Amino acid sequence: MAKMFKKLPGVLSFQRCLLVTDALFLNVFEGGSTTPLPVIRHGIRGTQNINKFGKKEDSSAKSATRPEVSNIQTTDSAKLDPQAVRLRVWFETRFLDMAGALFACAPSKEDNLDDLRDFRAALQDFIARGKACAGLEELAQRYARNLANGRFLWRNRAVAAQVDVRVRDKTGLDVRFDALNVPLRDFDNCTDDEKAVARRILAGLKGEGDAVLRVEADVDFGLRGALEVFPSQNYLENKATGFARPLYCVGEPPKNQDRHSVQELGQAALRDQKVGNALRTIDTWYPAFAERGLPLPVEPNGASLDAQEFFRNEKKHSGFGYMLRVDEMDPDTPEGMFLLACIIRGGVFSESA
Repeated sequence: MAKMFKKLPGVLSFQRCLLVTDALFLNVFEGGSTTPLPVIRHGIRGTQNINKFGKKEDSSAKSATRPEVSNIQTTDSAKLDPQAVRLRVWFETRFLDMAGALFACAPSKEDNLDDLRDFRAALQDFIARGKACAGLEELAQRYARNLANGRFLWRNRAVAAQVDVRVRDKTGLDVRFDALNVPLRDFDNCTDDEKAVARRILAGLKGEGDAVLRVEADVDFGLRGALEVFPSQNYLENKATGFARPLYCVGEPPKNQDRHSVQELGQAALRDQKVGNALRTIDTWYPAFAERGLPLPVEPNGASLDAQEFFRNEKKHSGFGYMLRVDEMDPDTPEGMFLLACIIRGGVFSESA
């Protein structure tokens, strides 16, 4: 008989089974040559555009009382080379055997050791059943779709006129997608090329082969020139006064730059966390999906940064609640697929007394 556990172990964590690199930005020129696309730091003279009509104790309202119209700032930007014909964004991803997902499962002082052994056995059995089920195939197809549709490009996709995504590996897989014509909101009717990518992902998650995929997206914005593109933004506490925004970049800046001129900082990139968030945006099983119609990133409590809301805030719908029922969970059900996706995501599920 399946066992319903009363609490999760005091130490319970999973290593992620979806590894992602930063996604690097390149200029692409006529003929196919490329150069790294830099983040630049420069000054701008903008205008004060703050709501003056908020509460006076609010910091933005206080700022709006200043008499200056000008808003002098230092900021970061990333722009295509004036001679570039498109942007290329590339990264690699690897899917690991779910059998090695469990990283730590240990008791706190209050945990019953028999319950802990039963939980570990139930969890390992669920993962084994998951690796053999159709539910894992569905997850693999959903990850494949989020490669094909270019969701990982974020704002760059939203303003693109054309996006061509190429996915390949060392086994001979080499497929291309017209990303803007691949759905973002559903995971039905996968094409043969999407299924080919999904088979490689599935093989990795089952431990049946190394699943390393190289993903390249060529983005045409429908115009030529030094157009702004959108890497990740760094969030800093206690930013210096007059500093607008820092952008994420990798590598070393050029040496001996004129500090009174525009500064090159490094190669523009999307952070691995942002790319991974896009790839795991596959949760259409949460209770409010029928109303919202938007998939969520797989998060145990259904956290959505866009909506600033938890969509799985009730224990019975959360990954933590499902984990307590792991012994009875069917990996082919929506609840079981979500729990498998939480394990692939990785993270800490520990519960204190």
